[in-house]
Amino acid sequence: MSDARLYDTLRKVFGFRAFRPNQEQVVRAILASQDVFAVMPTGGGKSLCYQLPAVLLPGTCIVISPLIALMKDQVDGARANGIRAAFLNSSLLSDDREAVMRDLLSNSLDLLYVAPERFTLDHFREILGRVKISMAVIDEAHCISEWGHDFRPDYLSLSALVKLFPGLPVAAFTATATHRVQQDILDKLALRNPLVVRASFDRPNLGYDVRFKDNPEAQLVSLLKSNPGKAGIIYRTSRKSVSDTAAMLQAKGFRALPYHAGLSDADRKSNQEAFIRDEADVIVATIAFGMGIDKSNIRFVIHADLPKSIENYYQETGRAGRDGEPAQCTLLFAQSDIPKVRFYIDSMPDDTERARALGALTKVIAFAGNSVCRRRTLLDYFGESYPHSNCNSCDICLGTREVVDCTREAQMLLSAMVRTEERFGAMHIVDIVMGSDNKKIRDFGHDRLKTFGVGKEHEKKYWRQLIDDLLAQKVIEKSEGLYPTLFLLPKAVQLLKGEERIEIVRIQEKKKAKAPLLKSDVSSSPYNQELFDLLRTLRKQIADEGGIPPYVVFSDRTLHDMAAQYPRTAETMLTVSGVGEVKLERYGRQFLRLIDRFCSDRLHSPSP
Repeated sequence: MSDARLYDTLRKVFGFRAFRPNQEQVVRAILASQDVFAVMPTGGGKSLCYQLPAVLLPGTCIVISPLIALMKDQVDGARANGIRAAFLNSSLLSDDREAVMRDLLSNSLDLLYVAPERFTLDHFREILGRVKISMAVIDEAHCISEWGHDFRPDYLSLSALVKLFPGLPVAAFTATATHRVQQDILDKLALRNPLVVRASFDRPNLGYDVRFKDNPEAQLVSLLKSNPGKAGIIYRTSRKSVSDTAAMLQAKGFRALPYHAGLSDADRKSNQEAFIRDEADVIVATIAFGMGIDKSNIRFVIHADLPKSIENYYQETGRAGRDGEPAQCTLLFAQSDIPKVRFYIDSMPDDTERARALGALTKVIAFAGNSVCRRRTLLDYFGESYPHSNCNSCDICLGTREVVDCTREAQMLLSAMVRTEERFGAMHIVDIVMGSDNKKIRDFGHDRLKTFGVGKEHEKKYWRQLIDDLLAQKVIEKSEGLYPTLFLLPKAVQLLKGEERIEIVRIQEKKKAKAPLLKSDVSSSPYNQELFDLLRTLRKQIADEGGIPPYVVFSDRTLHDMAAQYPRTAETMLTVSGVGEVKLERYGRQFLRLIDRFCSDRLHSPSP
């Protein structure tokens, strides 16, 4: 394949003048009929790695993906670039399935997305034997590994791909895989002398922030108010908390919708479509169920509950900023979240699975509770070293770390536990040291304890955080059960006797001038916000008319470039990132007219 044809197709079809890191290496390997296994982070441009060869090679590229909802997004995006793409899954009506099969059998498709369940059918494999296939792609390849965070038994059938297509390249992609998972995938797929690419897991455009979970409803409202009109996802653990959170946000005027497995198929699809089409700003979703969407302009992800593993957290936060523009990831964490996850884990019947889940939970708790750079901790988990001492975009690196001696306050809490015979939970102990006047305190006579009211100078949030720190440092422990009580560990006795001291790391936020230095994956010039808003409105109109998501027309990154460069001719519009010849022909003229009108109005408007 000549360089000229490769780069010409990259520019004309996808609107890019250069490859992102690792893309060209993967594309050239596939074009040379070599198998590929690539671990590339979300937003790293995995789809281009197989869509570009699919355009250049004769035949149909078969893409096996577990996410039915994502298939339509990917097909819409490919078609917007002029690629002949389709999908086959259970969401299609029989007439639509037959139309796709006709296109497949007539070799009229560049790309066909299918679910792994369909690939296992003998009938479907027999049909593939009558079609010219260019290559096979496995998306979300971590699903084949029992060590992965989302193992799916149907994926094990994909080990037959290299035998089914002996002379064709097979490429497997995933955004999340430890070295152990990577080796397991390679072993199961039995790829033939594959090119193995392990891209950096660093997402420099994402900021990470872990906050003490105090009043989650108020915290969520505050976070949404700081992101007005921006698209975001809030993850909750249970269906009930998803519904309650969505209803609360709606009552406060936010365009928020729920998304979980308990909703009807119609409601779930309707809510997802509203979010994808920018008709809702926020989706509240269960962590376990996931989203399976390809929306590129998500500007924030909030975990209002503790994720089950680092892989889950990384993948879910990775749904933000897929367009390379800055996005923020916030985790609300308190020790009280741990028993909820433990209850789920303890109910697992398989000892090995239970031990594995507990190990994963321990790593998440360590991530949330330590005082090390969040980015460094994430990269360490995936076996990658972060080369910088300060990432300038997580709460640890942006905060002033202060070590505070909390021995005296810890003794107050421990004394209250001893004097109540270690029979009460965290909130009751906090009420004692704060001198709260409530019926439970009076009924037990705890208002007559020496420790009653000794900690009035601090807020309730302070004492709750201190209890979390004492739990994390193994000074105290929490009992199992529906109403857990606090009890002392050996270190607590030494603290009470004055033989030990305890220090707590407190992170103080810097002034607003020290905001996160979030980086786009490609540096962009400052853009005109007024023009961007007008372009965004036009994009929504075009998308609604075409029945596609707005980001399929043009990404936020592309609109930012337009609002920075003010292209007024077809030639200059083609220099904007993400504008290829097909998109120029379909949509570009309308954007050119708007930009020309905007510039002319500003040029001829009277001076203020």
